Amino acid sequence: MATTTVRRRRAALAADLATLTMVLGFAAGPAEAAPPPKADYVALGDSYSAGTGAGPFSPTSNCVQTKGGYVDIVGNTGRVNFLAKKACHGALLTDEGDVSPIPTVLEQIGDSSAALSAAKFVSITAGANDVDFSSVFVACANPLSDCSAAIANAEGKFAGLASKLMVTYQALRMAAPTAKIVVLGYPHLFDAAVGVPGIDQVALGSITSATDALNSVIAYSATSAGAQFVDMTGRFAGHEANSSDPWIVFNGNFVDPTNLHPNKAGHSLGYASALMEAAKPAQLARQ
Repeated sequence: MATTTVRRRRAALAADLATLTMVLGFAAGPAEAAPPPKADYVALGDSYSAGTGAGPFSPTSNCVQTKGGYVDIVGNTGRVNFLAKKACHGALLTDEGDVSPIPTVLEQIGDSSAALSAAKFVSITAGANDVDFSSVFVACANPLSDCSAAIANAEGKFAGLASKLMVTYQALRMAAPTAKIVVLGYPHLFDAAVGVPGIDQVALGSITSATDALNSVIAYSATSAGAQFVDMTGRFAGHEANSSDPWIVFNGNFVDPTNLHPNKAGHSLGYASALMEAAKPAQLARQ
C-alpha cells in the first residue's frame, strides 16, 4: 500500500514538472521557421510614384513626396526591403532645356546608384510631365480653350518622349543590372460615358484617347528596353474620377496639385496591388 502511494505521488510530480516545462517554453518541438526573404526595392518617377493624392500635399523641399502612396504601401508589406524612394512630384525624365529645381528621373537614378545596384526590383511612373499632359485636361475642361490644339501639342511631343524614355530606361538598366524594372502606366481619368458637369462629353473622350496614346508610347519604350509595362486603365475601370467609387482625386480646382492623382484607394487597390502582382517580390527574393 505504501509503495503504491509513493509511486502515484512520483507520477503526479513528473506530470506537474512536464506541464511546467511546457508552460515555460522548455519543451522540445520543431524549430521556428525562418522569416521569408525580402526583395530589395527602389522607387523612381513623378508625382504618381511620389504619393501625390494619398494625403496632404506639403511642399517642404524641391522633391515633394506624400506619405501613404503606393510606394510606401508596398514598402510596408513586409515582403520588401525598401532601399530608396526618389520619386518627386512634377519630375521630368531629363533636364533638356528645363530649369526646374525638381530632380529629374535621370538625376534620381544618379542619386540612388548604390541602392539600384543592389535592387531586386524598381518601379517607375514617368512621361506625362514631359508632354505637359496636365494642360490637355485644363484645355479640354475649359469650353473657351481649344481641346484639339492641346492634344495635338502633346502628341507632337511623343517622338521626343519616346527618345527620352529610352535614354532613361537604358540608364536605369545600367544602374540596376539585375533588377526587374516595372513601368506603371496612367489610368483613364474620366469615364466619358458618365459625363462631368461643365465639361463637354466629346472633350472627355479626347482626354481618354490622349491617355491611351501616352500609355502606348510608354509601353513601347518600356518593352523595347526590356522593362515590364503594367497597364493601369483596366484596373481603374469603374473607378474614374467621375464614377460612383472614384480612385482619383477630382475637386474641380485646377491649381490643386493633388487633383487628378490617385486617392488613397487608388494608391492601395490600384497601384500597390498592380505592382505587387507584377513584381512578385517573394519570388525575386529567392533568386
